[in-house]
Amino acid sequence: MESDDFIAIPSGAGMALRLLGPLMLLRAGVPVPLPPSRKARLLIAFLALAPHPASRERLCELLWQTPGDPRGELRWCLSKLRPLFDEPGRPRLLTDASRVALELDGCDVDALRILAALKRGSGLLADDELDGLSAAFGGDFLEGLEATGSPELQHWLTARRSEFRSLATSVVAEIARRSAPGSPKGFAATRDWLERTPLDDEPHRRLLAELAHRHLIREGDRHVEAAARSFAAEGVDFTPVRRAWAALRRTVNAPPPAMVRPLPGAPESSRAAGRDAARHAAIAVMPFVESGRGMAGALGSALTHDIIGRLARLRSLFVIARGSVFAIADEGLGPREIGQRLGVGYVATGDVTRRAGKIIVTVEVAEAETSHIVWTGRHEAAAGAHLPVLDQVCEGIASSIAAEVEHAERHRAMLKPVESLDAWECFHRGLWHMYRFTADENVLAARFFEQSIRLDPTFSRAWAGLSFTHWQSAFQRWDDRDARTRQALDTAGRSLLADEQNPTAHWAMGRALWLAGEAAEAMRALALSVELSPNFALGHYSMAFVHSQAGDPDAAIAASDHSRLLSPCDPLLFGMLGSRAMALVRLGRLEEAAEWGAQAASRPNAHVHILAIAAYCLALAGRQEEARAHVARIRRQSPGYDVGRFLDTFRFDSATQSLYRSAARSIGPGP
Repeated sequence: MESDDFIAIPSGAGMALRLLGPLMLLRAGVPVPLPPSRKARLLIAFLALAPHPASRERLCELLWQTPGDPRGELRWCLSKLRPLFDEPGRPRLLTDASRVALELDGCDVDALRILAALKRGSGLLADDELDGLSAAFGGDFLEGLEATGSPELQHWLTARRSEFRSLATSVVAEIARRSAPGSPKGFAATRDWLERTPLDDEPHRRLLAELAHRHLIREGDRHVEAAARSFAAEGVDFTPVRRAWAALRRTVNAPPPAMVRPLPGAPESSRAAGRDAARHAAIAVMPFVESGRGMAGALGSALTHDIIGRLARLRSLFVIARGSVFAIADEGLGPREIGQRLGVGYVATGDVTRRAGKIIVTVEVAEAETSHIVWTGRHEAAAGAHLPVLDQVCEGIASSIAAEVEHAERHRAMLKPVESLDAWECFHRGLWHMYRFTADENVLAARFFEQSIRLDPTFSRAWAGLSFTHWQSAFQRWDDRDARTRQALDTAGRSLLADEQNPTAHWAMGRALWLAGEAAEAMRALALSVELSPNFALGHYSMAFVHSQAGDPDAAIAASDHSRLLSPCDPLLFGMLGSRAMALVRLGRLEEAAEWGAQAASRPNAHVHILAIAAYCLALAGRQEEARAHVARIRRQSPGYDVGRFLDTFRFDSATQSLYRSAARSIGPGP
């Protein structure tokens, strides 16, 4: 009789290593006690999956980050592992002066068995092979173990967990796809698939097919409404699921559901059920390819997961879920094939290289239809960088991808006849005019935003864009300031009603509140915008703008720097630079303020207030001739502009106002 501790292992394998679920080593089906040392257990897993012998130096770098005797610690760990794996006449832990390897031939290792079986993709496996693999996923990779204190090993662990979660998803998805609707096996696999990828539309559509097959129409209606809320919270397009459910209901002749109308918090195009929704930009971020010593794909996969999440929180794009992109990653598809398979207009790819003590990440975004490259970028970090540094790399990549796709969408909209534009295209046409920063272009921008709203009244970002045009009219004194401030507040409020989770809506409200003189409330709204999406560059910039005048000047400088890190080519870059200059004036660092003010004024779309910031900062630094050159530009743009208008536009304290008045006097009449 078998004991309670007995675990079945494949015939012919006297020893088995379980890496999925809690780490276990088994001999003849009985668990072998493992060392309590966390690092010894992590070393087992790392060596088991390493494709080549690992150097002792590499293992010391991975496992021991603190000063001491890492080689001695490694020798101690190996001494504890050797009796566990070595067999009479067959050493399995192989070591020499420089390298370590774990030889596992004839040993059943669940993770290696899964990787080998799925190397060519789950679609090529027989049904019984899929069932066996599904049973092999006994839990998360090294469940309960963490690599605390070793950032690089933690990256490896995180990436491996992501990899095996994706593989498990591909297996259950394939089982569900092959099973006929109504079969217990298919229904169970679909439930598992949905639990693993709750924001992927395909398992939702498969579950709804199961419910329709069973005539569980009310349950399907409830599932659609609950799932719509989840998709809305993450900014993911729910339209395909709604359409699929509407078609399934017709096949069973069910009456229309009582609540199929779009929800107030749903993303813009998902509220267009029943009519042609506006086209929205969608992107697939494919797993980054990594070349490294025994770490192939680890850090690259971790970066990919992080970037997908950051892009989704920005809510400016529809981002394909992780499970879908990882499921097709090994098929060698080009941008056009990926676009057709996943229904996206843009594809992001990247590679990670370790060189000379650095991690180098290269990213490329291409249009799916044409395979034309839209943008390519390069980011670097120290090879031993801790998580905050790599967070900055991910922030920069996600923000750059979003900004470049937005740029491409604006130019695409400019090339289309006005009468053919949908709501999404009208919005981007409005952005193009808005960023010209002149009174006439501002009027045109407002018209396009209004047309976008007429086509889709629930388009939150279009309401935010319209709010910004009112803000501009008030700030630049192109119209009655009080009336335009009220309109900016009203349209920002409508943006929030349309989508309270959209950082752009809170950004619009924060700027409108600043116009209304509610600086504290403005900061709360702006802080919420960056809390919702830490990559939202305009939220950080606007916090710098408010702080630079009467808040914390050091916080203004930090926020300005962060906004430029996130979006170095932003259309509002002049404001980011100008805010930094104003903060430096308040800190008494006048020469630095002059340099930053001059940089702001050099931007091609800099408006008259930015020119004034440059002129006054240069004057305060004693650079009167350069200041007067900016005065001449101001007079050409706005002949009646003076220091009174400048101070009435911003919200400085009395001491700062006195500084700017003295600067104006030093450069003569005019500004």
